[in-house]
Amino acid sequence: MDTFVEEHQTFRDELATIARDGRRRWIYARQPSGRLYRARTVVSVFLLAFLVLAPFVHFRGQPLVMLNVIERRFVLFGTMFWPQDFYLVVLIALGVLVTLALSTVTVGRVWCGWLCPQTIFMEMLFRKLEFWLDGSAGQQLRRDHGPWDRGRIMLAVRKHAIVFALSFGLANVFLAWIIGKDDLWRIVTDPPRQHVGGLTAITIFSLVFYGVFARFREQACVLACPYGRVMSSLIDPHTITVTYDSVRGEPRGKRRKDAEAASAGVTGDCIDCFQCVTICPTGIDIRDGIQMECVNCTACIDACNDVMRRVDRPEGLIRLTSHEAMRSGTGGWLTARVTAYGAVWLVLVAVVAALLWTRRDLDVLVLRQPGTLYTTTLGGDLANFYTLQAFNRSNRPVRFSIDVVEPRGATVMPLGPLDQVGPHGLLEGRFLLRAPTSALTGASTPVRLAVRADGEPAGEVVSSFLGPASTVRP
Repeated sequence: MDTFVEEHQTFRDELATIARDGRRRWIYARQPSGRLYRARTVVSVFLLAFLVLAPFVHFRGQPLVMLNVIERRFVLFGTMFWPQDFYLVVLIALGVLVTLALSTVTVGRVWCGWLCPQTIFMEMLFRKLEFWLDGSAGQQLRRDHGPWDRGRIMLAVRKHAIVFALSFGLANVFLAWIIGKDDLWRIVTDPPRQHVGGLTAITIFSLVFYGVFARFREQACVLACPYGRVMSSLIDPHTITVTYDSVRGEPRGKRRKDAEAASAGVTGDCIDCFQCVTICPTGIDIRDGIQMECVNCTACIDACNDVMRRVDRPEGLIRLTSHEAMRSGTGGWLTARVTAYGAVWLVLVAVVAALLWTRRDLDVLVLRQPGTLYTTTLGGDLANFYTLQAFNRSNRPVRFSIDVVEPRGATVMPLGPLDQVGPHGLLEGRFLLRAPTSALTGASTPVRLAVRADGEPAGEVVSSFLGPASTVRP
C-alpha cells in the first residue's frame, strides 16, 4: 500500500482543473447513474424543494426560514429571533458548525457531495440541463473543440439564456431568504425607482449565480469554498470516505470476463478503464488516494460497480470505507475524537433546547429616555420619561400590563397605547413614571417593574429613577 501511494504522488503537484501553464482545464464529466446517484437525486429533490419554498411557506404565522441580517431578524421553522436573542443565534450557529465537524470526522465531506446548495444546484439542476441541451460529455467535448458554426452559436445562446434565467430565479429566492416574500413581492410589483437597492441586489446575485454555474463551476469548491480546506483537515485514517481498494485493485491491467479472469495474480481487479475519472465532477483520479478536490459525491463508486459487474468481479473496489479498515480489515468509526465531538454536540443541543423551552413569549425592554432628567408634576411628585419595547414571539396577540413594584407609591402613565402587541410583533412606546418624593432614596432610585402577559406573571424589568440629590434621607 505504501509503495503504491509513493508511486502516485505526482497528482499532488497540480489541480485537475488547472493546467501546468495556468490555463483552465474544463471538466467534461459523464452523466452518472447507479444506486447511490439515485439516492442522491432523491435527497436533492427534497433539498431543492426546501431551498425554493422555505421563504414562501408560512408556519406559525412566519416564513419557514428567514435570515434577515439587515434588520437582525431571524426565523427558523416558524420561531422568531430578535436582536435580544442574539445569544441563541450564536449558539445555534455554533451547533451547526459542530454538526459539520462531527459529520466530517465520521463520514467525510458528506455535506459537500450530498447537502451543499452549490453541489445540488450544479449537479442536479445545471448539469442535468447541460446534458439535456448539449448531449453527452463526449458530444460536448467535440462541439467545444469544433468550429463556431451557426448551430453551435444558437445552442450556446439558448443554453446561456436559460442558465441566466434560472440564475435570476435563484437570485429572487435568495433575496426572499433575507428580506421575506412580502418585501420581495413589493420589489417585483412596485415601480423600479422605488426599490433601486433591491433591484441592484437581485442583479448582483443573478450575475454571481450565472458566473458560478456557467463558468466557475467546480472551482467554487476547489478554490473558493473554505469548508473544503478547513474541514478536510479533520479527516483521519478512521474517517469513512470514498476510498479505492489498492490492495485488491493493483496492479492494474486489462482483462476479460472469460479465461483471463481466472488468471488471478497477473493483474488486480482494476482494469484501468478510467470510468471513475471521466465521471468525476472535479476531474480527479480517486485511485491516487484521498484528495482535497474529492467532494464525496460517490459517482465513482457507481461507475466502478457497474464495470465490476460487467467483468464478473465483486463490487466495492471503490467504496465508502476508512483507510484503516481497508488496511487492517478492522477499524471502527467511533474513535475518541468522534466521541468528543459527539459529546460537545449533545451539550450544545441540550443547552439550545433548554433555552428555547424556557424562553418567554413576551419580552419587555424598558430604558430611561436618553437626554432627559426629571420633571415635577402639578401635585409635587417627580416623574421620569421611559421608552418601552415589547417583543411578542408567539403567533397570537398578547395583552400585557406593567405594575410598579419599587419605589412604593409610583405609578405608570402611558403616553400612547401600551397594552397589546400583535403576533410576532414589536411595540414601541413611551410612558411617564410618577413617584412621590418621599419614596426616592437619592439622585438615583432603583426601579422594579412587574410585567404581566394575559394576566400571568411574565418577569420583571429593572431600571432607575433620577431625582434631585436633596431627596437623600439621613
